[in-house]
Parts: sequence; structure tokens; C-alpha cells
Amino acid sequence: MTQKPVEKVNLLGLTLPKMEAFFISIGEKKFRGAQMVKWIHQQGITDFEQMTNLSKALREKLKEIAEVRPPRVTFEGDSSDGTRKWLLEVDGGSKVETVYIPDGDRGTLCVSSQVGCSLDCSFCSTGKQGFNKNLTVAEIIGQVFVAARFFGLPVKDSQKRSVTNVVMMGMGEPLLNFDHVVDAMSLMLEDQAYGLSKRRVTLSTSGVVPNLDKLARVTEVALAVSLHAPNDSLRNQLVPINRKYPIHILFDSIRNYLDGLSDKRRVTFEYTMLKGVNDSDELARELSELAKTIRCKINLIPFNPFPGTRYEVSSRNRIYAFQRILLNDGHVVTVRKTRGDDIYAACGQLAGQVADKTKRSSRYIQIQDVTERIQDIPR
Repeated sequence: MTQKPVEKVNLLGLTLPKMEAFFISIGEKKFRGAQMVKWIHQQGITDFEQMTNLSKALREKLKEIAEVRPPRVTFEGDSSDGTRKWLLEVDGGSKVETVYIPDGDRGTLCVSSQVGCSLDCSFCSTGKQGFNKNLTVAEIIGQVFVAARFFGLPVKDSQKRSVTNVVMMGMGEPLLNFDHVVDAMSLMLEDQAYGLSKRRVTLSTSGVVPNLDKLARVTEVALAVSLHAPNDSLRNQLVPINRKYPIHILFDSIRNYLDGLSDKRRVTFEYTMLKGVNDSDELARELSELAKTIRCKINLIPFNPFPGTRYEVSSRNRIYAFQRILLNDGHVVTVRKTRGDDIYAACGQLAGQVADKTKRSSRYIQIQDVTERIQDIPR
């Protein structure tokens, strides 16, 4: 009878405490954990033979029981504006997208947390792909690892680092993959790994309230919330999870998170501008009144179209008229630049390749096909 090979531990996904525990468990000293974290995340080394401060015996032992295996890059491309996108294959064969956005001396990496998304926000391409699985810690931090190696290491050198910020705004709802996302962010913040500050790592959520309450107890990363509407009636349509956790419950949870921070940071409300849907002066005034109840800033995001969507982007004049109303009421309001849309890397466009377990994608394709046939009927 053939013996099943031993499954190796992927050290890429271990936080410093877990790495230390791993080495203790195999009869080694605790300090080997910090050495390994540095080799992987600061030097980008995946081959144990190159880890020269480990004994030969330890390197041989590690080859038998462990590995450092990042997601496999299957595509990478650059936008005309400098945005870069990677398509990464994860366990099971599905693919996720990671996007790097340069802006002056700032380089932001948009990281995915799930294959697809279990939520179904009506204006988001990722949600239309359905859902396959939560990413492992190695598959989440592996996206940072791939980008950091591409731009050059060590990442802790402020003169050389290209990835200065990480946002959990890629494919998926981060708070529905809570434990893995928290561990991955721990590595982003870890001085022995990427050494990013808590202000430069942002988690974006659609409003999974119970897990947002849990998050307040374990981290102080920056918080962004996908709001997109100032009242429950409209938000129920755009962000269906609002039916479970309406705005007043969500806002109580956000306030709790902000109150637990050691500084006076604000939540960022993301508001995608949809023509004729949520961009009227009346809704701007309603948003202004809502925003006065919480410490926040508002980011207006021009809608990025994707094949089959029924939505259109608000005109530039409409977006700036909406912004003026908020500015005149004293709010901090920015309009996000659309970046990477020529390679489908812009906000709301990330789709990857998802082996959909929800069957949502097939229903969406059927609806899309019917819509296209109706549009083709002569009038």
C-alpha cells in the first residue's frame, strides 16, 4: 500500500508567534521563528538552502516537513497609468486579482481575501462571479509577498519600498474571512516582516457588524466602510447585507471601533457614484446629515463599468456638484481617481476566475444574455 506523502506546512502564512511555536514544536529554539520570518518577508527567500544562518541539519529537516509557497502568478500586466495587476492561482485552481496603484511616493496594494465574494452588491463585478472559498493566510499575505519581490527588497527600507500601503479592498468581504485576514494583517504590521504602520493598512467592509465588533478587540488598522447610500431603503438594494445590519446598527459598531483606537482617526466611507441612482442633490444632503453623526471622511468613487452591468457612472459635473454640497457642510470629501480601468483593475472591476459554488455567476450570465437579446430587438 502506497503511503500518502506528508503534507508540508506552508511557512509563508505563519505569524511571528505561530512561527516561533512551529520551531519549538520541532525541537528548535524560539528565535528561529524571527529568523525565518525575516528570510521570507524581508528577503523574499523561499529556498531553505539559501537561509545561511540556519544549520545544515535544520535546513534538511525543514525540507522534509515545510515549504514556502506563494500563490502562482498566471498573468501580470500594466495599465497605461502605471497601475499593475497580478492574476494569482490559489489552491483549488481558482484565481484572484491583486492590484498595485502608484501615486507619487505612495504605492498602494489592493489585496483580495476571498475567491469571489459571498455578498452580492449589485454594482460590483466580483459579486457577480459568485463565491468559491476563503483565502488562506499564505494566499492573502502571498499577494504582498509577490508585489514586494517584484518591486525589490528589503521592503523596510523607506527609500526603496514601493508598497507603502495595503488595503483589504480586493475580491471578497474581509470580515467574512476573519481569522485569516487578521493573521495576514498581523504580518503586514510585524516589524520582523513588512513593518507597515497601522495607519497604512486599511480593512474595507460592507458592514458585517458582529465581526467588526470582534475586529475592534484585536487590531487598530484603518477602517473603510462601503456605504454607497445614505438611507436603508436605497442601501438595501445596493448592499444587500444592509437588510441584516441596517445603517443605525452599522454606525454603532463603527463608533465602537473608532472609540477603541489610540488616536483620533476617522472611518472612510466609500460611496460609488451611480448615475440616476444615488447621486442626486437630495441624497447628498441626506448623506451630509448622516455623516455629521460620526467621525468620518467621504470618498466618492466614479463607478467603473464591467460587462453586463445595468449601471452607468455619474457625470463629472454631477460628482463635483455632489461633492460641493458635502464640502459646504464642512465634511472632508475626496473624489477617487479612476486607475487601471483599461486592464479591468479599477474599483469594483476585480473578477478573477472563480469556480463558483453559489451558482450566482450562471444566473447572472443567463440574465445578462436575456438582457442583451432584448436590447438587440429592433424598435
